[in-house]
Amino acid sequence: MKLIIEDDAAQVADFAARYVARKIAEATEKGKYFVLGLPTGSTPLGMYKKLIEFYKAGVISFEMVKTFNMDEYVDLPRDHPESYHSFMFDNFFRHIDIQPANEYEKKILEAGGIDLFIGGIGPDGHIAFNEPGSSLASRTRIKTLNEDTIQANARFFGGDLSKVPTQALTVGVQTVMDAREVMILITGSHKALALHQAIECGISHMCTVSAMQMHKCATFVADEDATLELKVKTVKYFKGLMTHHRKLVEF
Repeated sequence: MKLIIEDDAAQVADFAARYVARKIAEATEKGKYFVLGLPTGSTPLGMYKKLIEFYKAGVISFEMVKTFNMDEYVDLPRDHPESYHSFMFDNFFRHIDIQPANEYEKKILEAGGIDLFIGGIGPDGHIAFNEPGSSLASRTRIKTLNEDTIQANARFFGGDLSKVPTQALTVGVQTVMDAREVMILITGSHKALALHQAIECGISHMCTVSAMQMHKCATFVADEDATLELKVKTVKYFKGLMTHHRKLVEF
């Protein structure tokens, strides 16, 4: 496991975008498709903006990229700003039952598996919509959202709780764990306790992102504010490796 510590959210976005761009370029040079798992929410927006900049500048191409969304609300109007429908999700909302979830897992396997799954986390340490109590062996499924998540996401719906969907289709913890690489983005002091639980505490279904401790190639990318609950020696150790880590995103 690696922990990348940047000064602020903008630098977290820059590192993440550069890492993605480099991975896409490496796959493209080999003539292979790069399969990318993408998160929703506000945390990755800066990374997406940087990737758009790289694309417009001709730095990267998405011609050889396949994407799978990490999660999506159920019954969310497609014209809503928070709608992240991809071509993979479009056909999975006609019938809310177990079959669409199974089909999504099947599509991932047919694509050769996820090369890099990117995710954010909630203040309670949940990844995708795998909220506290979710099985660490879970797969793609429909989840009913708890009150904390609904309240946290009300900001995307003008603060109106009644407009926030109460269910979502989400990949499972094991779905993420099956990816060849995982990169988790964490920004802000309100995520500090979650980061502490994720990397300094034991693995628990009450903090589902903590399962990434068992992943063979997991990277957490955090800003300074998100490290406020970490031990000083933990921060010092990982900061000492930053010169090496920055070489991973040079191009």
